[in-house]
Amino acid sequence: MEPVVGALQEQALKRKERLKALRSRQLQGNVPEDGEPDRKRVLEEEEGVEERHRELRLRNYTPEDEELKERQVPKAKPASVEEKVKEQLDAATPKPVIEEVDLVNLAPRKPDWDLKRDVAKKLEKLEKRTQKAIAELIRERLKGSEEELAGAVGAVKEGEGDSD
Repeated sequence: MEPVVGALQEQALKRKERLKALRSRQLQGNVPEDGEPDRKRVLEEEEGVEERHRELRLRNYTPEDEELKERQVPKAKPASVEEKVKEQLDAATPKPVIEEVDLVNLAPRKPDWDLKRDVAKKLEKLEKRTQKAIAELIRERLKGSEEELAGAVGAVKEGEGDSD
């Protein structure tokens, strides 16, 4: 804490010295009545008084003097708010997206579509086995029908031989 107190005391002493110097200058008459330091006053004198004042522009005042009428700024016309509002409303309204959307993709899928997808491979194997089983059954029936045909043909031949 002592360094902080020491720094504050130093600052206080510097302020006192500056105030004493200011008082002594005032007593000697070096400082003008307006309280501006000499440096600032010298800079203003170098720049000149003309640059110090800005050009007078009259926006809300209508002067009667011809010389002042030249400095009057022309009346500004307010911008059309209606056009800006229309542009904002047009930008805010959503444009139809029907052109981009494919109706086939929007159609809801059947509830069991994922089951069919997962079972498709197993169904292919079963389909092959089923076709083989059907082919075997047909062959067995054909063998059975051949035997019946052979028996029928044999019976017909026997019947023909009896009539001779």
